[in-house]
This record gives sequence, structure tokens and C-alpha cells, in this order.
Amino acid sequence: MTFPAKALHSPPALRLLPPVTARELTDQQLVEAVVSGDQRIARELYLRLHAVVDRTLYRVFGRREEGHEDLVQSAFEQIVLTLHRGSYVGACNLKTWAASIATHVGFNALRSRRRERGVVDRGAPIEASFRCTEGERLASARIELGQIRAQLSAMKPEQAETVFLHDVLGHLLAEIAVMMDVSVAAATSRLVRGRRELYRRLEVTPAS
Repeated sequence: MTFPAKALHSPPALRLLPPVTARELTDQQLVEAVVSGDQRIARELYLRLHAVVDRTLYRVFGRREEGHEDLVQSAFEQIVLTLHRGSYVGACNLKTWAASIATHVGFNALRSRRRERGVVDRGAPIEASFRCTEGERLASARIELGQIRAQLSAMKPEQAETVFLHDVLGHLLAEIAVMMDVSVAAATSRLVRGRRELYRRLEVTPAS
């Protein structure tokens, strides 16, 4: 028994493409899902940002101490609250923006602990040198970042956070300006003033 030639070649089966997963969403799509209350997709916010929030808070404190997870939770609460307020406009990527919020939450906690203890916490480990760019470096190759954190926590928040974001986390001034909703000139001024104040507190003479 023979079959017509056409019957020998059945048409290819239609290939059903998988639906777009949360991990394939752009930052803006993810933000819109959070704002609209889509809990199924909003869970991706935690997966996408947890590492950067956790790492930033670790850098603020220099360790994972008791209460670290509470701070991570506080940072995410601030992130979601800020998203609902419409403060994120997509001018920088979501991870960069989340790092700025985690920095703010971390320094607020440092200030609170400093007020409660009334003393400088010198228990933090020594890390690599405090990285400065644009020709400015601290005189010592290795400085106790625990001491630096204590001094930063006593400074004006906007200056301390700018110094930390730029010199410790390595963000560009243009990124910091977006994070903090200021001009690049204002971010530059905060960095210069913040470094000068930090040097004064550490009794370090800036390199010329």
C-alpha cells in the first residue's frame, strides 16, 4: 500500500514556547509587578536583590552579627515601600539602587547602636585598605575599617553614605547622584566634604 508523497511528511508539531519567567523580566517590569501587588512575580524581587543587600550590609558592619537578617528584612521593607511611592524611575539598575537603600538602612542602624553604646566599636576585623580614587588616598595602607565605620556613623548621613558608596562599594559619582536624587555636582561636593571630615576624625592628612 502506498501513500501520497505529501502524506509521508506530516506537518511539524507546533512548539509551545514557555511563558516568560520572573527571571526574564526587566527591572522595570519587575517593579511594575511589585507595585501592582503581583505576589507571584514579586517574589523574584527578593531573589534578584538579596545578594546585593546582604553583601552591602556586610560591608557596612564588616561582619554578619546577630540581627543581620533583621537588617536584611528592614532593607527589603524600605525597598518595597520606596517602590510603591514611585521613587524608582529606572535611571540606574535595580541592584545599584537597592545597594543605596541597604547602605542607608545599615548606617541608620550603626548610628542607633553608637548612641546606645556611647562607645566606639573596635571589634570589627581589619580589612584591605580603604580605597580612594581620583588621586586621594589615606596615608596608611591598612586601616581598621571598624574605626572608620564608627567615625562614618558620627558624620552627616549624606556625606558618610556618599563616601561609603564611592570609596568602599566602588559606585561612580553619576550612579550615586541618581541613588541619592541629587546632581552630580552635589554628589561630588558630598564626597569631598565627607572625605575631608573623615580624614579630620581619623587625624589623617590627605595626600596632595
